[in-house]
Amino acid sequence: MAKNQIGVVEVEGLQDLITILSDEGYEVIGPTVADNAVVYEPIDSVDDLPKGYEDEQDGGKYRLIESGSKALFRTVVGPQTWKRYLYPPEQTLWKARKEKQGFSIEENDGVEPQYAFIGVRACEMAAIAIQDKVFDNGDFADPGYLARRNNAFLVAVNCTRAGGTCFCASMETGPKVKEGSDLALTEMTKGGHRFVVEAQSERGKEILKRLKASPITDGDKKQASKEIKAAAASMGRKMIGDADTVLAANLEHSRWNNVAERCLNCANCTMVCPTCFCSTMEDVTSLDGSEAERVRKWDSCFTVDFSYIHGGPIRRDAASRYRQWITHKLTHWKEQFGTSGCTGCGRCITWCPVGIDITEEARAIRDSQGG
Repeated sequence: MAKNQIGVVEVEGLQDLITILSDEGYEVIGPTVADNAVVYEPIDSVDDLPKGYEDEQDGGKYRLIESGSKALFRTVVGPQTWKRYLYPPEQTLWKARKEKQGFSIEENDGVEPQYAFIGVRACEMAAIAIQDKVFDNGDFADPGYLARRNNAFLVAVNCTRAGGTCFCASMETGPKVKEGSDLALTEMTKGGHRFVVEAQSERGKEILKRLKASPITDGDKKQASKEIKAAAASMGRKMIGDADTVLAANLEHSRWNNVAERCLNCANCTMVCPTCFCSTMEDVTSLDGSEAERVRKWDSCFTVDFSYIHGGPIRRDAASRYRQWITHKLTHWKEQFGTSGCTGCGRCITWCPVGIDITEEARAIRDSQGG
């Protein structure tokens, strides 16, 4: 790479990065520990990061353990996604106020926060790219999303450890960040605690120059590559490569009823998914009728009313709702956006109360066909 595109910093350099971004006017958001989980919240220091923690994840199971490591990014993904900042769970679109003659409309002022995300995983970078396709789509683009997205500075982290439900390697979305970030970090603790920093944008290059990074050695290159490859090899789950065609050909398969017997229709899988974008609108009026507002909120295809059309909901039973979710995610999304709607983060498996596994369900349908 050209000069100043890659370098190595120590923990102090990471603190410098947080300080620089804060001084540039960014609200710095990163992983931190709260309520026994890793969540994405504002941070001021490397001390706010989940130092010394690892996460144990499996179907319907999540817990943090103290590993004794000095690593800051040893945990992988938690219940939250960066989507909550780029595509807020609740957003007021406009307000109306009653006047003597009719109503006046107060639209959103268009001023959006300027975020710097620290610790974006490869699967999450892929998810952000997918949401870009959803909300940056020409005539129907979402101006609020575009403003927040264009303002954001993304510091990604290459995974050197796989979580218990990760399967990004089979989705070709990780564990190494391919593109899209401003800076990409690889944390290493053997032979000294340090970070390989790669600039992936012009903004990233400018910030990297200010970090006073040391030149990268061949040893650091090999070590970083080795640890990322080890993470890819240690994933215990894998999505079948032909999931899109398998599911499309089996819309009436008996497996859907099998899943429905276990599914609680709680919508956890869609709430923790980094790419789901379903929403609903609510119109709220003050008690005296002088003010009204329209609010957009996250919704889920697992709610009965989501498929409501005049006369009642189309998807009345759990089997049809789960089928809608998984086939849209793995099959029909490709028809709409040219990519899978799943990035292999594994959240839907971890945070399903009964541990339903999207990789297992796709494989079960394929195997029943003798594939």
